[in-house]
Amino acid sequence: MPRRLMFVQLKTGYNTDRGPSWIGWVDFSKTWSTAYFHGRTLRRAGGMFDANFYDVQTNEEFWVSGPKRDRTDTRYGPSNPEIEPEALETYHSFLEGAPLPGRANG
Repeated sequence: MPRRLMFVQLKTGYNTDRGPSWIGWVDFSKTWSTAYFHGRTLRRAGGMFDANFYDVQTNEEFWVSGPKRDRTDTRYGPSNPEIEPEALETYHSFLEGAPLPGRANG
């Protein structure tokens, strides 16, 4: 199962890009259509207004994407994601210019 360091933001119930967000490890299915994060199963879906995944149990919508070096992960709101302790070292290395694991070639 592929594992990637990702930016994840809860969209449901929050005004434009104001939901809680995290930088952490996300496991993906072989087809990349399902993501596993914080004990949730998130399924990729198109046609949502402001999200690209939804929780299969709660239908809450999430934005899942690679983190940005300039820390502008959200479009409009403040970008202060919670950085998970097990992701901290890899995230700081990324901010200093190292490639993300699994993405050394892009």
